[in-house]
Amino acid sequence: MRGLSRASLAEVEERFNAVAGSADLGSLADELFAVADLFDREHGLRRYMSDPARPASQKAQAVRVLLEGKVSGAALETVTQAVSVRWSGSGDLADALERLGVVAASAEAEAQSKLDDVEDELFRFGRIVASNLELQRVLADPAVAGQAKQELLGSLLDGKVAPTTLRLVRQLVLHPRGRSLDRGLDEFGSLVAAQRQRLVAVVRSAVELSEEQRRRLATWLRTSYGRDVHLNVEVDPRVLGGFSVRIGDDLIDTTIAGRIEEVRRRLAG
Repeated sequence: MRGLSRASLAEVEERFNAVAGSADLGSLADELFAVADLFDREHGLRRYMSDPARPASQKAQAVRVLLEGKVSGAALETVTQAVSVRWSGSGDLADALERLGVVAASAEAEAQSKLDDVEDELFRFGRIVASNLELQRVLADPAVAGQAKQELLGSLLDGKVAPTTLRLVRQLVLHPRGRSLDRGLDEFGSLVAAQRQRLVAVVRSAVELSEEQRRRLATWLRTSYGRDVHLNVEVDPRVLGGFSVRIGDDLIDTTIAGRIEEVRRRLAG
């Protein structure tokens, strides 16, 4: 988000932080996801709630009429604050609520000491989907009923991943909101990592890294970036030795394949 929406998100997050402490965080995440999905489906409602010309008090009252008794007090207060501020575009309102749902789910995982597991599981699920075209097709096909998708996710993940991981994957599959599943997993993974103010590094290596190699790489990246870095390691024989590390737009490439490609670019240039 940029400009006006970024400032509004900061205000909403402040209210969210004030009310979320005593809430059931998993339930709060589900409630915020549900309201975001409601605003996505009901275009007229979303326009009404994000109309900058309409008084904030009027929109807040409408939210209370709509949601009071149907969601928790923490969810109601968060949504009320969200409709009371101004957004650059109407879609930013739903984006903010979904984002806070991810934050709530991440906070629950952190309280259960499962935040590292959630980061790893989101990354691994993304790799599984990327390597299985039939699974990609079924999960992305709008003609496949939501119940069927939920049952498929349950058979794949239930009891095998942290509850937070299943909650986040289910949100992405059932409510893609214009995103590919791969992009959504990356977005949610970054928000989960931000729960500890950590960066996420995608490491590609020809072979699996040992625990000592992971530790040394994480230490070096933490020193270089001044922040903790979570490593998502992908084994890819195509790198032909060495490894590459991508953090955001930064790429550190020590692979033989990378060196060959650099030589090709120079010769072509």
